[in-house]
Amino acid sequence: MWSGLDIFQIAGAKARHAAARQALIAENVANADTPGFRAKDLEPFERSLKSAGVANGGDFYRTKTIESLGAASPNGNTVSVEDQMARAASAKRDHEFATTIYAKSLAMLRAALKSGR
Repeated sequence: MWSGLDIFQIAGAKARHAAARQALIAENVANADTPGFRAKDLEPFERSLKSAGVANGGDFYRTKTIESLGAASPNGNTVSVEDQMARAASAKRDHEFATTIYAKSLAMLRAALKSGR
């Protein structure tokens, strides 16, 4: 009966992915002036979900990081603060989406259990 509740695991995995992505973006911004630093990002959630899997909790800190595309500055740094801010906004939206899905699914489950009395 409860085996169809994967939505909670997937929503949680998406929230963890967004949080891990936000941590990488923060690292990129912190190293914006470090010579030779290459900006990083996580692979998209859909690919990460297949490789990390929901079953093991979606360990996105061990998921493949990809190099963010961008032109290198004269010192070899590829961090564009404007690009990183756009990525941070995207990660924030993804996290909010995941938590909304989780909350709405939980509300529906509670309503279904309550009406089944």
